[in-house]
Amino acid sequence: MTHMRLRHLLAIAWLAAATVSCGDAARSSQAPVFLTVTKLEGRRGAPTPGEFGNPLVSDVVTNVTSDPCSTARPCPTVFSDLGQAEFEVALKDIGNTVVATQPTSNNAVTIRRFRVTYRRADGRGTPGVDVPYPWDGALTLTVPGGGKATAGFELVRLVSKYESPLVQLKDNGSVITAIAEVTFYGEDRVGNDVSATGSIQIDFGNFGDFR
Repeated sequence: MTHMRLRHLLAIAWLAAATVSCGDAARSSQAPVFLTVTKLEGRRGAPTPGEFGNPLVSDVVTNVTSDPCSTARPCPTVFSDLGQAEFEVALKDIGNTVVATQPTSNNAVTIRRFRVTYRRADGRGTPGVDVPYPWDGALTLTVPGGGKATAGFELVRLVSKYESPLVQLKDNGSVITAIAEVTFYGEDRVGNDVSATGSIQIDFGNFGDFR
């Protein structure tokens, strides 16, 4: 009797778990496509910004020496840093070895906004104390179904370098190594929500000026 009751309880538990799993899968699988961030890079904001790459060396203040400034009388200037992301849209149902599923115009994904959050490499992550505050930005980009697209965006906003903890780096000589996670949000042509996240390492500090 005890054995039968145990089997009955296990069957109920399995059914409940299966129901939850199916529900989660249904909620997370409304869109018939995957949006993927295939590459995420950064470029320091300055008069001579250089190439996009990872990690990003983010200078919290730059001494501008071009007119009306000079080498003798440089102008301390703050620049935001830029990001560049490459996206790919792929079908969840790829068909089979005989007949491959082909994307249509309905599978195109339009990205409309993004959110940047930071955490330190040493595990600390209190916004405004250990890392910059998280923030949201706008971006409009359509990635074709089965295709790729690239977009630029602001990765480290200007105001972050005037706030703690970055503003203190201008004078104390310290370096903060952080990981920025950028989540992009959009929808396909029929209104299904789609999102994807990419990560990039950022080293914040007053590094002097690149020549």
